[in-house]
Amino acid sequence: MSGEKSPNGGGEPKKILGKEPLRAPLLKRFYKAAAVEERDGRYAVLLDGRSIRTPGKRELALPTEALASAVAAEWQAQGEHVNPATMPLTRLANSAIDGVADRKDEVAGDIAAFAASDLLCYRAEAPEALVRRQAEAWNPVLAWASRELGADFVLRAGLMPIEQPPEAVRAVLSALSGIDAMSLAALHVLTTISGSALLALALWRGHLAVDEAWSAADVDETWQREQWGRDEEAEAHAAARRAEFEAASHCLRLLRR
Repeated sequence: MSGEKSPNGGGEPKKILGKEPLRAPLLKRFYKAAAVEERDGRYAVLLDGRSIRTPGKRELALPTEALASAVAAEWQAQGEHVNPATMPLTRLANSAIDGVADRKDEVAGDIAAFAASDLLCYRAEAPEALVRRQAEAWNPVLAWASRELGADFVLRAGLMPIEQPPEAVRAVLSALSGIDAMSLAALHVLTTISGSALLALALWRGHLAVDEAWSAADVDETWQREQWGRDEEAEAHAAARRAEFEAASHCLRLLRR
């Protein structure tokens, strides 16, 4: 996924083979109307009355009408060509159906692995203003995790690896027990973009609003911008990360309707 933070508090985006993947030509729009139809308790997205198929050839059917309608709206909004870059909910649904549904335990384990090296546990040694800003944004989330999840994490200044208590990581894994594939896919996106499973869980459980979660995830980057000024490329990267973050958050809200 683009814009991921590594699960070590360092915040470096992951790269695949050191270069950007090639972009396929855009598909020309081949349909007039997108709609939603209930089928066996799920909501299928249709194009001119025919089911959409995921890249894995599965039916694009979702748990709630609200989410399916939002996906259909992405298809309806396309112009002459179908541009996947403008369809974050569709991409997330495809990932959930093709990549998460059959390996939920593995995906939940990956989120727990981020918790084992969570962004919130790696603190700056200086300057004091940044140390204070991190504490103000992150300490309440750690307190929430302790209170609501029974997960107590160790903090450290610097980027040397921390060996977290196994029971804390197990508590995060337990919080993901029984979760549906769509929610799990959205939480994985939130976790990898922010570098924090705890921020993702706090947002999912309603402890944080979207803007609060994003601000907490972006503390270090905001500080860098304030110190060194704005950089056009960095701002474009941050905007793309935020768009993906907000789409995953929106997905979680739609799953509750």
